[in-house]
Amino acid sequence: MTDKLTLTHITNTCQGEVFWRALRYRAGIFQHRSHSARSSASTSPPAVEQEKLDKVWPRLRVLARSSPTDKHTLVKGIIDSTVEETRQVVAVTGDGTNDGPALKKADVGFAMGIAGTDVAKEASDIILTDDNFTSIVKAVMWGRNVYDSISKFLQFQLTVNVVAVIVAFTGACITQDSPLKAVQMLWVNLIMDTFASLALATEPPTQSLLLRKPYGRNKPLISRTMMKNILGHAVYQLTIIFTLLFAGEKFFDIDSGRNVPLHSPPSEHYTIVFNTFVMMQLFNEINARKIHGERNVFDSIFRNPIFCAVVLGTFGAQIIIVEFGGKPFSCSGLTLSQWFWCIFIGVGELLWGQLISSVPTSRLKFLKSAGHGPMKEDLQHEELQDGTDEIDHGEMELRRGQILWFRGLNRIQTQIKVVNAFRSSLYEGLEKPQNRSAIHSFMTYPEAGSAPSLTDSDSEGEESRGLLKGRDDQTHNHNNNSSTEQRPLDITVSPYESPMHSVETSI
Repeated sequence: MTDKLTLTHITNTCQGEVFWRALRYRAGIFQHRSHSARSSASTSPPAVEQEKLDKVWPRLRVLARSSPTDKHTLVKGIIDSTVEETRQVVAVTGDGTNDGPALKKADVGFAMGIAGTDVAKEASDIILTDDNFTSIVKAVMWGRNVYDSISKFLQFQLTVNVVAVIVAFTGACITQDSPLKAVQMLWVNLIMDTFASLALATEPPTQSLLLRKPYGRNKPLISRTMMKNILGHAVYQLTIIFTLLFAGEKFFDIDSGRNVPLHSPPSEHYTIVFNTFVMMQLFNEINARKIHGERNVFDSIFRNPIFCAVVLGTFGAQIIIVEFGGKPFSCSGLTLSQWFWCIFIGVGELLWGQLISSVPTSRLKFLKSAGHGPMKEDLQHEELQDGTDEIDHGEMELRRGQILWFRGLNRIQTQIKVVNAFRSSLYEGLEKPQNRSAIHSFMTYPEAGSAPSLTDSDSEGEESRGLLKGRDDQTHNHNNNSSTEQRPLDITVSPYESPMHSVETSI
């Protein structure tokens, strides 16, 4: 299965070496490569040099009796390997708690949904709900298919954008009027965005996707082959459109649509230009189904009924717009021969696509790919720890979360220190008699409007104690049933009690 997927499979387990060697032989993993495959038992070295690991892992197939550290070291070593020019993309499957570090470090982590532990599920990226390894093959197939579908849509959309913008701008500058009217451009955008996305993004995956090598982590989204197709088809369409725009009336023997008065009826000349432009986009949509230089653009086209329905539906809608659109669409009815010429020019897109596929991409040195991912040297140095060469995005996010958590903890500790310092200074002030009297005075007459300062004079303290004593005497005279003598309150604040507790005691 791994040979078919063009992937390298390494078994990393804590079980015995003999058991897993026998199982892998029966599974056919060692067939046709037994002379280079190796099986090793982990010895848990304290540190592994990258150079030595690069010599071992390409031929390693079984790593038995491995610890969680060994699994993490192997995954990290393959990711940081310099054996090949491109960075290795590592996927890890696991179901136990010991597999957590390796699942987290890998580019893609697969956890078992039934037998897997919660730690493995949290550390993984994808959970296999049926615990079936064949689901990994389906995931690889669908992942590559989604990537290709996005590339197909981009190739088609960029071609339409380049041609439409150049035609509208150049035509408006030269003829003082755009060959493609506003409503016609809306219809072209509808073809380009909505219908094209439905047609190209619904391509079902095929087995041929598994025969191709996986995309690199930093591979550009728009390859040099796609750039060749975009520019090649744009050149063909621009040549046809400008030829029809400036010499089409002579070829079809019709009146010219250039420099006509404002609000004049739609002309056959500009209708042919618009119809030919749409026909070329329809047939170029078929070319956009292949992005790797394949010649057979009709391969498995009937497996996608949505694509066929979109192409036929767009063609039918174009006939209705041209023949019955009239002034709203700035279209005039065309003859049967004119329709045949428009369709014939559109079919020329298929022939031109075969010619573009015949040109080797390697010889077009001026072509540049677009959409590169972040390179290793682009990472900020402050995000890298000492002794590490590369950090994945998961570790970066985890580190940012830890930094925020520590910042919050430091803020709480700083606030606690400020509160403790305030309380200690308040305790020192409450030990003085005049300060205690000031608090009693504040609690006795809260309506005074402002609280007495903790540094009041001795006279103010004596006055406060006198008021408090007079108030206590009135309370004693009022309670005739009391058998004990009431005394003025004398509260001593313990340095271990809070200020609020002292105030409540005073009340």
